[in-house]
Amino acid sequence: MFKRLPGDEARNLVSTTPDTAVVFRPAVLKTPAIVTFVIHGWRFLAALVRTTWRHPVAVAVPVAITATWHYSGWPLAASLSGIVILALISWAFIDRPSFARLVGFRLLAWWRLMSVYRRHWHGVMDVSGLAKRVNGRVYMPRLLRVTCDGWADRITVRMLGGQAVKDWSDRIDNLTQGFGAASCRIALIKGGRLLLTFPRTDPLASPMPALPIPDEPTVGPVEIGKQEDGKPLRLKVHGTHVLIAGATGAGKGSFLWDTIRGLLPAMRAGLAEVWALDPKLMELSFGRELFQGRYAADPADCADLLDEAVTVMQKRATRFAGIQRSHTPTIEDPFVLVLVDEVAFLTAYQPDRQLRQRISAALATLATQGRSVGVGVMAALQDPRKEVMNIRNLFPDKIALRLDESEQVDMVLGDGARDRGALADHISPVPELGAGVAYMRLETSPEPIRVRAAYVSDADIRAMVAYHGQAA
Repeated sequence: MFKRLPGDEARNLVSTTPDTAVVFRPAVLKTPAIVTFVIHGWRFLAALVRTTWRHPVAVAVPVAITATWHYSGWPLAASLSGIVILALISWAFIDRPSFARLVGFRLLAWWRLMSVYRRHWHGVMDVSGLAKRVNGRVYMPRLLRVTCDGWADRITVRMLGGQAVKDWSDRIDNLTQGFGAASCRIALIKGGRLLLTFPRTDPLASPMPALPIPDEPTVGPVEIGKQEDGKPLRLKVHGTHVLIAGATGAGKGSFLWDTIRGLLPAMRAGLAEVWALDPKLMELSFGRELFQGRYAADPADCADLLDEAVTVMQKRATRFAGIQRSHTPTIEDPFVLVLVDEVAFLTAYQPDRQLRQRISAALATLATQGRSVGVGVMAALQDPRKEVMNIRNLFPDKIALRLDESEQVDMVLGDGARDRGALADHISPVPELGAGVAYMRLETSPEPIRVRAAYVSDADIRAMVAYHGQAA
C-alpha cells in the first residue's frame, strides 16, 4: 500500500509502518503574474528592436503611412500606399532576382513559418520524440529562424541540452513527413544549433541533355550538370582524385563522359590528356579516338598504362622538387587524367594475383602522389566494399549514385553521410528519374550535396570525336 503525503509532512516523517511507503512530492512554486508580464514584455520589446534594426525600411514604411493617416487623413495615406505598391511592382519587373531575394523570399519565409513550421512544430517535436518531458513539464527544441530561397526552406533550430545531431538525423523520416516535405537535410552549425533544409521543388527531376562544349581550354572545375538548388555543378578534376560508385544503370558513365566533354578544349590544345582503362570494353571504347593511343582494355595492357602514368608522375616529381609545389598545365607537362571504368575488374575480380597486386600498387601510388604534379585518377565501380576497393579513402572527392544498401552510402561518402540526408539508396531505379542523380562529398566540404550529371548520348560522343579531330 502506497500513500502520498504533502511535501511538509513527507519531510517531517521519521518512520512508517511496514506496509506503508512514502512518495515524496515537492511543493509546486507558482511564478507571480507580474514576473510573467515583465518577461513577455521584455521579449516583445527585444523582438521589436531586433526587427527595426534588421529591417528599418520595412518598419519605417507602415509607420509613415499610419502617421500620415493620423495627421492628414486617409486620402493622403491611401495615395502614399499606392506609391509604395507601384514602386514594389516596378522593382519586381526591373530586377526580379533582387526583388525575390530581398522581398519575395522574406514574405515566403514568414508565410511558411506561420502556416507550416510554427503551426506544426510542437506536434512534430512531440511525436518524433525530440521534445522531452521532465517532472510533468515539456521541453521543446527552439525554432529560431526560417529562410527561403528558390528551392528550399532552411530552418535554424536550437537543440535541447544534451541532444546530439544523431538524435535528429535518426528522425529524418519523421521531420520530412511531419512538415510535408520531400526530403530533409541536417547540418550542425555551432553552439547547439542545427540547420534543417526542406526542399520545396526538385530541379533534378528530369534528365538533362549534354552541356555545350566549353569555348575556352581549361582544366579547372568543369561543368558537368546541375546541383539540387539549380546552380551549375562544376567538378574539380585537376589537383584531386574522384571516386564514383553506383549500381548498374545508375549513370556512372554520365560523370565520366561529362568530364571528358568539359576537358575537350584543353585536350585539343595539348593542355590535358585523358588515359582510359576500360576492362569491360563497353563504356569508354565508343570514343577511343579521343584518347590518342592511351586506351587499354586487356588487364595486362591496363597494368602497363598505369605503370606508364606512374613513370610520368615520378619524372615530374623529380623535376619539380624544390622548384614548385603545385602543377600548372602546359604543353610540355599537360594535366593527365587516368579514367578507370569498373576498377573492381582490375583489382578484386582479377584472377591473376601478380597482375592484381601490380595494378593495385600503381593506383595507390597515383592516388597518394599524383595530384600535386598534375596526374589525377577518376575511378568508377559498382561495389564499394573495402575488400573490393581497399584504397577508396585515398580519393578526396567521392560521388555516390544509386546504391543497393544503406550501409554502402557511408562506405562511399564517409561515416554519418546518410544520417545527414545522403539517401543514395533511395534514388529511383527508373532511368528517367534516377540515372545520373547522385550525392557528392567534396574534400573542401563535409556535407553531401545532391546533384545530377547531364546525359551524354552516343550522338554526342560522335560529335566529340569529330570536334577533337579538328585542327586546334
